[in-house]
Amino acid sequence: MTTLQHNPASIAPPARNLYSHGVETRGPGRQLFIAGQVGVRPDGSIPEAFDDQVRQMMENIGAVLASAGMGFDDIVKITAYCRSAEEIIGYAGIRNGYFSDKPPATTAFVVGGLANPAWLIEADAIAFKAD
Repeated sequence: MTTLQHNPASIAPPARNLYSHGVETRGPGRQLFIAGQVGVRPDGSIPEAFDDQVRQMMENIGAVLASAGMGFDDIVKITAYCRSAEEIIGYAGIRNGYFSDKPPATTAFVVGGLANPAWLIEADAIAFKAD
């Protein structure tokens, strides 16, 4: 698989270069659409701290990727849902530790709440891997 990051000079660059405006995939391969993941541990418990939920959510995304023979570098798009702009900053700091120097296209929303009030963050993703 070949991925190309698209950050055209005709628009403002990604904030602090921590994401890509667009990611193009080329070549035959497989796409994986990862449903919204939250910070729930494998035993069903939910960490109270936001940062702990973010880390668990990313680990859950990693588990789905691994089940398809993929890794974080195969993610081309990730979308996060947070409850405040401040949480987006905290999430991004943790998220960035999971990606190499080719970050995926990224979107983050501030939402009024998630399906379970104990959930503090949720994210879904799209991954692509060459066969």
